[in-house]
Amino acid sequence: MKLFVYHTPELTPTGDLPDCAVVIDVLRATTTIATALASGAEAVQAFRDLDTLMEKSEKWLPEKRLRAGERGGAKVEGYDLGNSPLDCTPELMEGKRLFISTTNGTRALDRVARAQRVITAAMINRYSVVEYLLDKQPESVWLLGSGWEGGYSLEDTACAGAIAQGIVNVSTVGNDEVIAAISLYTQWQDNLLGLFHQASHGQRLLKLNGEE
Repeated sequence: MKLFVYHTPELTPTGDLPDCAVVIDVLRATTTIATALASGAEAVQAFRDLDTLMEKSEKWLPEKRLRAGERGGAKVEGYDLGNSPLDCTPELMEGKRLFISTTNGTRALDRVARAQRVITAAMINRYSVVEYLLDKQPESVWLLGSGWEGGYSLEDTACAGAIAQGIVNVSTVGNDEVIAAISLYTQWQDNLLGLFHQASHGQRLLKLNGEE
């Protein structure tokens, strides 16, 4: 495996795609996706824009779908959910399809949608992601942070570092960002909540009463 870390979709090489793209948006899209699936959702479909989400979700029976829309950290009016994993309870998710569009995470997913393999990662499923990569051994891997409106996000890079640390011994390092991400994760691995509080998007969520 040749391993690359990119902090945002805008920093990825133009016209290139990896064998496996790992999209990361810890606060909160990929955490929400992982939680929804673990809670019994039959699938999750992610959309860059809200209009397409509405169009595609109309093809599903209302009782079989949930629409999640978030912009600027807040729920979009008229949607069933915002972008909080706390809303993804088994009672709500079981047997439903979640249609989701968020400020940052779904933009990153859109950038790598045509890669041979695309998976999502967050702190809560990072060990499963490591196991998947060690099992599949894709030739090239991008750990792609979603960032915030084109800028760097501390928590996404730390998650990339956690995953990279688990596979670096059987990988070739493709860029310096891999080493930087591992260093960041190593520094904060015993205080991830503290890192979330320091991160700019963590502070945005705190202002939106999103500490839980």
